[in-house]
Amino acid sequence: MTSMNQPASEPTDRSPPAPPCAAAIVFAVAVEADAFEQLATEVVEIRSATHRFRKGIVAGRPVAWCVAGIGEQAAASAVRLLVAGHRPGMIVTAGFAGGLDPALPRGGLVRPVASVTERGSESIPLSVIGGANADGHPGVTIVTVPHVAATAESKRRLAASSGAAVVDMETRAVATVAREAGLPCASIRVISDSADQDLPREITALAAPQSAARRLGTALAAVVRRPAAAGDLWRVWEQAVIDGRTLAAALVDFVAVLP
Repeated sequence: MTSMNQPASEPTDRSPPAPPCAAAIVFAVAVEADAFEQLATEVVEIRSATHRFRKGIVAGRPVAWCVAGIGEQAAASAVRLLVAGHRPGMIVTAGFAGGLDPALPRGGLVRPVASVTERGSESIPLSVIGGANADGHPGVTIVTVPHVAATAESKRRLAASSGAAVVDMETRAVATVAREAGLPCASIRVISDSADQDLPREITALAAPQSAARRLGTALAAVVRRPAAAGDLWRVWEQAVIDGRTLAAALVDFVAVLP
């Protein structure tokens, strides 16, 4: 382990185990984590060959977190390393989600109670410590898919096949790894796009698992092909910053009530 801005060193058999933390939180992209990180104190950075982890104090409790990247594979890898390195009492998958239920407003906070597949089967219960909520709509389920549900029509089809109210690209993998480790898992999400909302078509390509450099190239190419995409993507970014603040406040409240 290493403090921020120090090179990582390989652990040895004599290295003492890291003290346990109250929770380990997995984000997919930096904008989901930025506002939360600003609320943490005593932050240190820990690097592995593939991930950058941070640990700090939130609501008086030690918490570890990671911006893992988009998709189930990236999320699962990060969770395994967080479990091994930080011994958390709880795993949390946090970020944005698409709305499938028209009753859920854009920008609203959801705490799903279960993760389901695209066919609505093989439900994995999610923790409701602190109270499950969805802006007055309890009992929300979340479905994880390998691609962005970018149109209102695709969301309608997904809602019908899965029975879920929200969709993301990571929760299922995080919940599965947490279950394998014998740990509770919670999902805390902000609705980034409502059920009747079509996203800019470039979002699908940008949300595919890829490096930051490749994502930048994808964005630049999109603007060259369709100059109006610049304005569309900027509006998505502005809203994501606001949603990140909503998410950060919810995470602090959640950590504060952890046993």
